[in-house]
This record gives sequence, C-alpha cells and structure tokens, in this order.
Amino acid sequence: MTHALRTTCLLMLLVGLASPAAAQQTPAAGRIKLASGTVSIVRAGNQLPAKVGEVVLEADALRTGADGRLGVTLKDETRISLAPNSEIRVDRFLYAPSEGRLAFTMRILRGLAAYVSGRIARLAPDAVRLETPTAIVGVRGTRLVIRVDVP
Repeated sequence: MTHALRTTCLLMLLVGLASPAAAQQTPAAGRIKLASGTVSIVRAGNQLPAKVGEVVLEADALRTGADGRLGVTLKDETRISLAPNSEIRVDRFLYAPSEGRLAFTMRILRGLAAYVSGRIARLAPDAVRLETPTAIVGVRGTRLVIRVDVP
C-alpha cells in the first residue's frame, strides 16, 4: 500500500470517528449566573451540579432543592430565575437572528420561575412559548412570574 493511500485511509477513519461526536454537540443556550443551595442540571438523564458559569443546553432541565436558588441568562439576554423546590426544562432554544431563526420554549414543571424576555421575544414574539402542565403562555416581551403547584 502506498504512503498516500495509507494516509487517505487513516484520514477517512479519523473523520468517520469524529463525525458522530461533532453531530451530538448541542450549542449552548446560555449560562448559569447565580447558584446557591441545592441546584442541579439534568442533562441526558444525568444529574450534574449547577455551578456559576456552567453552560445550559437545549433540552436541559434545571432543578432547585428546598434551599436552592438559580439564575440563568440565555444568549439572547432572556433571564430566568428559580425559587426553591422548582424545576424547568429548556425544550427549545434557537437564536440565529441573522438567519431569521428564532425560537424559545421553556416548560415550567414545578415551583416558582421568574422570566424576563430577551431579544427573541422582541424580534419574533410568536417564537416564545412558556408551558406549564395545564397552560401555554405566549410572550410579547414582558416580565412575569409563574407558579406551578404539583400535587
């Protein structure tokens, strides 16, 4: 086998091995700005400690315990705060304004969550949805607090 053929085969093998990992990477939706008490990120079924500076990805769930408080800022400057005993999930986050691709869906599963809209709500108000187990809230650029009591 010639040197050029071996090199080509090796490069093809490396590209093939690297592609699945690259395809699985999810871009960051935002970062944790405040974390105190018992707080965690649930990512792909794994519970991770939530620390200041930690990246938040689309499909992440954020949880606080009885003594926990959490603050997150998303890339479009949306701000989310969680009170103790709360949980939300970032179901969808897409912020590519130059391409006209904007979307944000957050599901409040339990507890108390404060929301301050960011650029997505200003640029495309219909692209923002806040969901609870019993309601869907459309956002037109606002600040609000949602409480979800779970029996």
